[in-house]
Amino acid sequence: MNPQRPDGPPPRRVLVLGGTGTIGRATVRALVSRGHEVVCLVRRNAQGSDPAGALPGAALRFGDVTDPASLARDGLRGERFDVLVSCLASRTGSPDDAWAIDYRAHVSALQASRAAGVTQMVLLSAICVQKPRLAFQHAKLAFEAELAASGLAYTIVRPTAYFKSLSGQLDRLRRGKAFLVFGDGLQTACKPISDDDLGAYLADCIDHAGRRNRILPIGGPGDAVTPRAQGERLFALLGREPRFTHVPVVMLDVIIAILATLGRVMPALAAKAELARIGRYYATESMLVLDPATGRYDAAATPSTGSDTLFDHYARLVRSEVIAERGDHAVF
Repeated sequence: MNPQRPDGPPPRRVLVLGGTGTIGRATVRALVSRGHEVVCLVRRNAQGSDPAGALPGAALRFGDVTDPASLARDGLRGERFDVLVSCLASRTGSPDDAWAIDYRAHVSALQASRAAGVTQMVLLSAICVQKPRLAFQHAKLAFEAELAASGLAYTIVRPTAYFKSLSGQLDRLRRGKAFLVFGDGLQTACKPISDDDLGAYLADCIDHAGRRNRILPIGGPGDAVTPRAQGERLFALLGREPRFTHVPVVMLDVIIAILATLGRVMPALAAKAELARIGRYYATESMLVLDPATGRYDAAATPSTGSDTLFDHYARLVRSEVIAERGDHAVF
């Protein structure tokens, strides 16, 4: 166990799920830097053959989070823990994947961790559950409700867009192509947050009494940005005049209808239809706090944290100082 921190509460024993994703790795780094004893349950093939290289300072245990027996045997091992932190999320958002990971795996982890002495959980959710239309959103909401009713101290964090899901078009622009936007590129906006800023926020939820038993939307620093503004900044960093290709949203509607129809006889196409629905959702809905009274998204009401902006990240990408890691729900 790490020694007690002189400037705050004692370190905790923390079990982390989803620790090998980009946000998970940032969260583990933040937890370790704050003196907590961190144990990560990971898939045996996570991060290739050497996930330990991505999680320095944390103990790794290999198991299957979807298997309650493996969770208890390989993850908890009959030991005591104080806090459960989950950055785990379904990879595709398909109904089967979403209910297996976003709901059932979390329910099993909650039950097992309570038996291991856990009294607090910090959950990474998503701001898009405010207007649920997709399977993964309903699965996340179902577990959020289970957690809130569990009796544990909890913090549910709903971030806005991530840098990785907004960085996929740089290669297109370098090849001389236009930046793709849906409609006029001004229909949606978000306040993107970096992995490190989000990881720090999640780690600080453990000791932050004001964040307990709350659902917290969070964005990165600065003003909300539209897709058009994202494209304009990338072109400026590349020293080129902005050029956009406007994709009609109705094109996605046609694709969804065709895939859904064919999916009645070809299950693989039904799964692709759900992925297309996810793409349409992100292309037409802002990732900001939703005002339930007006039904409108409110950038001013969306809290900010951290210091790293999306445009800072774009500058590092253009200089090849970082590599864009695409998210499974990236629109482009």
